[in-house]
Amino acid sequence: MQSGKYNQNEYPPHMRENDCVILFDGVCKLCNAWSHFIIKYDTQHRFKLCSVQSSEGQAILKHFNMPTEQFDTMLYVQGCKPFDKSDAFLEVVHKLGLPWRLLYVFKLIPKSLRNWLYDRIALNRYSLFGKYETCMLPNKQNENRFLKDKTL
Repeated sequence: MQSGKYNQNEYPPHMRENDCVILFDGVCKLCNAWSHFIIKYDTQHRFKLCSVQSSEGQAILKHFNMPTEQFDTMLYVQGCKPFDKSDAFLEVVHKLGLPWRLLYVFKLIPKSLRNWLYDRIALNRYSLFGKYETCMLPNKQNENRFLKDKTL
C-alpha cells in the first residue's frame, strides 16, 4: 500500500475484529457493478460494503493515511489489515468460493505487473464505464450488506 504509517494493531473506525469490508468508489459505475456482484455471490455474507464517500469510508481511509478526495484503488480491509489494488481484488475473490476463487491463480503474476494492469483500469474507469452523479444507497433488500456506524 502507498499509505503512511498506521497502528497495525488498531481496528479502523466502525469495524470489529471479524469484519471484512470492501471500500469502493460510490459514483463509479464499474465499482457499483462490483458491489452488486459481491451482494449476489457472497452467499455467506462475509463482506460488508462501504463507499469511500461515506463518513464511515472517509474515517477508514484516514485511519490508513490514504487519500480522502481522490480514489484510485479499491480497498479491502480484513480486521486491521488493509489490501489495495490487485491484492484487494484477489483476496476478495479467494473468499467467494468456487468458481471465483480460481482467479486467485493470478497471484502468481508479479505484483508490479498486476498493479500496473489494475491501475490502467482504475485510472480510466470513469471514461471506460461512466460515473453516477450520486453514490449508490442501500435498499431494504441489501442494507445489511453495508457498513454502518457502530455508534448509532
